[in-house]
Amino acid sequence: MSVLFPKGFLAAGFASGIKESGDLDLSLVAVSGEKPAMAASTFTRNLAAAAPVQVSRSHLEESAGRINAVVLSSGNANAATGAKGITDAELMCSLTASGLGIPPNQVLVCSTGLIGIPMPTEKLKLGIPKLVALLGSSAVNGLSAAKAILTTDTKEKLVAFQGSNFRIGGMAKGAAMLAPNMATMLAVLTTDASVTQDVLKASLTDAVESSFNRLVIDGCTSTNDTVICLSSGEAGEVDREEFRSVLNNACMSLARQMAMDAEGATKFVTVKVVGAASADDADRAARKVAGSQLVQCSFYGADPYWGRLASEIGSSGAEFDLDQLEIRYGDYPVARGGVSVEYDEGALKAYMSKQEIEVVCSLGLGNGNAEIITTDLTPGYIAENMRTS
Repeated sequence: MSVLFPKGFLAAGFASGIKESGDLDLSLVAVSGEKPAMAASTFTRNLAAAAPVQVSRSHLEESAGRINAVVLSSGNANAATGAKGITDAELMCSLTASGLGIPPNQVLVCSTGLIGIPMPTEKLKLGIPKLVALLGSSAVNGLSAAKAILTTDTKEKLVAFQGSNFRIGGMAKGAAMLAPNMATMLAVLTTDASVTQDVLKASLTDAVESSFNRLVIDGCTSTNDTVICLSSGEAGEVDREEFRSVLNNACMSLARQMAMDAEGATKFVTVKVVGAASADDADRAARKVAGSQLVQCSFYGADPYWGRLASEIGSSGAEFDLDQLEIRYGDYPVARGGVSVEYDEGALKAYMSKQEIEVVCSLGLGNGNAEIITTDLTPGYIAENMRTS
């Protein structure tokens, strides 16, 4: 049931006409009671942050993290839209607040879609009141809210995790411009666990770092990236470590779903770098490999061209000694001591033709390890992105 799996939440989706297709394009997640939820969020680090990001940051601070609702739109990013963009983002919050009878600064706002195009303000004015009126707690409500945030995605991204005495649910969108920090994505997570503001923020930060910030599809960082977690507290106090663990699992599930639905992708690839001189070096090397267009093309062609991996690691800035390098695809070693080794070409080709593959690069220099999720680069990605989309 996505964001409606935990106790204390309502959701809705509505087609306001922002999308020319007529698909759902307004989404709302709200608390069902009078008491605001405890909220925490992480945002893009892009200095061209969109108006909704700027407004949500401000509202989180003004409300001391007490939030009643998150309103989201798709089809228009409301990014690079100047003063009008800020006004429109604030309008989305005000219209939502008016319908719910709450202060505007207790509403967060997210948008996703085309950059540099003004929001259709009149459609917001007509659509958001209708969106608020559709709020409900049924599975249909949760699904419509998740559908309404999609852009080039082909399917909804949903999670529902059960803890020992609490629940975590969530929805997300993201199919391209996926790169830290975070991905081109919006995610709203809900929980009925009762946790402090500090615990919620720390838990979300850790979860994002180990999931969405481990995802690299095309090396592009969006203007609108936002992950929000709302806690109704209706389940009562919980074990902090269990909460952190379940939240991590929920975010990782959403990140995996985004990678599996990345534009044009046919393969889900885990790049592991082990034995680096430090954890930072391992991370640096893994990101360089995962974000390499040449490497991603070889994944698409099911070609174990390990020289491309070696080249990327050698130019990543990580400490590196080619003579110590070992590389394997799955259980198949292809290089040892920086030179090729014999392998069963047919068996390896069959492995690399699978939907999920793993590449392990051992640097032989220390104990630093890192793992990054990526995909192959295909003609489908080019077809989707050779025009404004």
